[in-house]
Amino acid sequence: MISWRWIPFVAAALVLAPVGVIFSSVLAPASEIWQHLVETTLISLLLNTFWLVLGVIVGTALLGISLAWFTAVYEFPGRRFFSWALLLPMAIPAYVTAFVVLGLFDFTGPIQTTLRAWLDSDLSWFPDIRGRMGVIIVMTLAFYPYVYLLARNAFLSQGKRSLEVAQSLGFSRKQGFFKVVLPMARPWIAGGIMLVSMETLADFGTVAVFNYNTFTTAIYKAWFSMFSLHAASQLASLLIIIVFIVIVLEQQFRSRMRYAEAKRSARVQRIQLAGWHNWVVTGFVISVLFFAFFLPVAQLCYWALQSFVQDYDVGRYLEFLWHSLTLSGLAALLICLVVIAMVYALRRYPDSATRYAVRTATIGYALPGTVLAIGVYVPLVWLDGQLSELALHWFQIETGPLIQGTLAIMLIAYLIRFMAVSHYPIDSAMQRVTHSVDEAAMSLGVHGWAMIRTVHIPILKPGIFTAATLVFVDVMKEMPITLMTRPFGWDTLAVRIYEMTSEGQWEQAALPAVTLILAGLIPIYLFMRQTEI
Repeated sequence: MISWRWIPFVAAALVLAPVGVIFSSVLAPASEIWQHLVETTLISLLLNTFWLVLGVIVGTALLGISLAWFTAVYEFPGRRFFSWALLLPMAIPAYVTAFVVLGLFDFTGPIQTTLRAWLDSDLSWFPDIRGRMGVIIVMTLAFYPYVYLLARNAFLSQGKRSLEVAQSLGFSRKQGFFKVVLPMARPWIAGGIMLVSMETLADFGTVAVFNYNTFTTAIYKAWFSMFSLHAASQLASLLIIIVFIVIVLEQQFRSRMRYAEAKRSARVQRIQLAGWHNWVVTGFVISVLFFAFFLPVAQLCYWALQSFVQDYDVGRYLEFLWHSLTLSGLAALLICLVVIAMVYALRRYPDSATRYAVRTATIGYALPGTVLAIGVYVPLVWLDGQLSELALHWFQIETGPLIQGTLAIMLIAYLIRFMAVSHYPIDSAMQRVTHSVDEAAMSLGVHGWAMIRTVHIPILKPGIFTAATLVFVDVMKEMPITLMTRPFGWDTLAVRIYEMTSEGQWEQAALPAVTLILAGLIPIYLFMRQTEI
């Protein structure tokens, strides 16, 4: 029987390896590269990334908290529908929303074209959608569900009881929200903002569509335009430092908080809105959902129908779809198997060392895809060179690259990045398997692999299914890892979207985008089935 104890440590080492590879470039800096970066792009990259993260944090906090508060505490027309429908934008990749917004609101788009015709004006007052504010708005619409979901859970646990307590202390309803309710919900809100920060720092597709230079686009350009893997590593090391600073600050912020957990009541007593307040809140919720989900989906369907006849090639699109499904399926299978083994190892050896190893193995989600691509690719290129030299020396055979250009690089990068996604549902399901269940099985003569196969796996099935679904859809939507490490000719739906949007061909990008959205709706549907949102 394998040694379960070592599985979490191997997984943790796998996650730390690309980080170590990236930081090794810092220990041996190339002065000419740094001089070029400082003189040309570094300052602008830092400023662009800072303002982007700050703007998205503010935007998602305002939208997520307000929507969560309205749907959790107040009663207004359509509240039951909106409470779960506001999660639908999670199914749309941010880079898909980005090219839809550009296609609609750019200078040559239908909105500005129609307004110029109606108003007989040059629309000099119309905001530049390609600027920083346009990127912030798109990412806010794409990422606010992270804050909304966690903040709503916090508000549901409080209900209107917190307001009643605040009013008993002499505060108005507005004062009670800011002085009592919001401070009590800070741990949940901080968690949502942390996810938003990581997603913003890791984003590549959205900023590439807007041609807005951040660290992720600079890493890609350094590798594929300047053909300098070392320059890409140098930039990736700075991005890792920024990510870790954000993580440390968030953990320090949370460590000083002490809150008692309040259980969510079975029936939440909500405050009935009346008069103009009713329609203002309803209109606000409808507007957010319209611009974040219904408008992009409607425009994509329109473009897809327009381009279907002239652009659709059955063989080519079946190949895109097959590549996406194959990668997603293999990644989901590999990641779930590793996480099951890791969770089972922690169950058998619940010491602090194993616990820290598991925690380390699940930090890969905080690493941007471009960074992981660099960190995985560099050591495998070195290993490829060593294997080729050995084959030439011992067997006089010129093998060429053995690992480069294979699916192995992609799957390793997916494993590192998405272990965290599958860990929570599988670990939660494992908590249901009490030790008394094991004792009962052993009393019946069931041990070892037989116990795992006949007792544990059936109980873990719901968690495994949820984890596999989440990983499947995340890999389908993942762009930078797929774009930077795929074998030659191995294009997926995400790669097809990038190629078309980089050339401004929005209509041709619509069909693969609609397919991705349909795939993204699967975990949303499963989540709604398993929760009472």
